[in-house]
Amino acid sequence: MANVARQRRLAERIQHIVAEMLELRIKDPRLGFITITDVRVTPDLREASIFYTVLGDVEEHAATAAALASATGVIRSEVGKQTGIKFTPTLEFIPDAVPENARHVEELLAQAAAADAAVHEQAARAQFAGDPDPYRHENEDDEADEDDHASSP
Repeated sequence: MANVARQRRLAERIQHIVAEMLELRIKDPRLGFITITDVRVTPDLREASIFYTVLGDVEEHAATAAALASATGVIRSEVGKQTGIKFTPTLEFIPDAVPENARHVEELLAQAAAADAAVHEQAARAQFAGDPDPYRHENEDDEADEDDHASSP
């Protein structure tokens, strides 16, 4: 249980260090508008997966990935200095798929809302296929029986 808390604390510390490094110390022109969204550390504290998002098009995403790959060594050494742990974890930068997934879900929800609106519109204009009230009522049955008896000789 204590190991999980240590993992979480280290992940938070790495996230802070990496974000600070990217903002203040890494001056690569390929580095786009980047946000570190999450860091996950393995239970043995040897590897850290750093998730990030980049604002921009596909070219900016590729350029930022290349900039991160070239700066990984510098960032890792700074993580080692600032955390003070025995073994500095290896860093892996992974593009975060959450924004794309959220955008896709929003598109699907918009399609579902449009389909619901179309069904609602059709339902508002719909009419019964037969008589408006296809069921027999007791009063009508009694009147029909009386009519039959009155016309019989």
